[in-house]
Amino acid sequence: MNYSFMSFSCPELALGEMLSLAGRFGYDGIEPRIGSGHKHGVETDTDADVRKAIKQQFADSGVAPACVATSCKYADPETLDEQIVQTRLCIDLAADIGSQRLRIFGGLIPEGVSREQSAGQIVHALKSVADHAADRGVIVCMETHDDWCDPDHVAGIMKSVDSPSIAVNWDIMHPVRRAGATMEQAYQTLKPWIKHVHFHDGVKDGDNVLLKPIGEGIIDHHCAVRLLKADGYDDFLSGEWIKWSDSYELHLPRELATMKRYEDEAQTESKNV
Repeated sequence: MNYSFMSFSCPELALGEMLSLAGRFGYDGIEPRIGSGHKHGVETDTDADVRKAIKQQFADSGVAPACVATSCKYADPETLDEQIVQTRLCIDLAADIGSQRLRIFGGLIPEGVSREQSAGQIVHALKSVADHAADRGVIVCMETHDDWCDPDHVAGIMKSVDSPSIAVNWDIMHPVRRAGATMEQAYQTLKPWIKHVHFHDGVKDGDNVLLKPIGEGIIDHHCAVRLLKADGYDDFLSGEWIKWSDSYELHLPRELATMKRYEDEAQTESKNV
């Protein structure tokens, strides 16, 4: 399996610094979060020459652009058309810098809009961009997030879209924390479509999550790694640590070491079965 981290860990670093950091700590990739003021320079308004330079910068570093993380979302009918346009721009950005994955959201369902209506809008949006994504060699991955944490809801959308260019970004925390699913239930439901994974641990803090080192929170990362490894998952697992008080010099190597230990343990367990 391959490991990356989202630029929320070090938003103040330029791309070269972030790539150097990833190489130093042993990460295989990074996940630029766009539209959030991070200093990596990967944005939809980045011009063609700079995009070429960014792609070369990734290639020279040996660290991959694991995914481009966007804030595109489709649950609100008021913004649906502009979000589809924005998604196409983001697909082009991902392709231009050499990323094969793009993260999007379903989004929060507005008051007065039914889940069925919202799901129909998401299906429409994803179908609208699927051919363009295929042409550019990008897979658009819907994250289990917001009002779309229930694995059954997300699986229903994937079945309706039915495109190899549309897949799932399995954030392993949200189906457990918000939808009450077990790790096994979430994985088995979403398995046919998982093309990107987010990991992070934490404990409940009212309606929010207080980030914790992996193994000190409520999320069973060992189980998630075991399930993925058993099925030969070879895409990215990306650490998402937003505004954590822990310095990136502390949490990036520590969390990766824990995940790799879980991977080694899963390998040993499978041999002993």
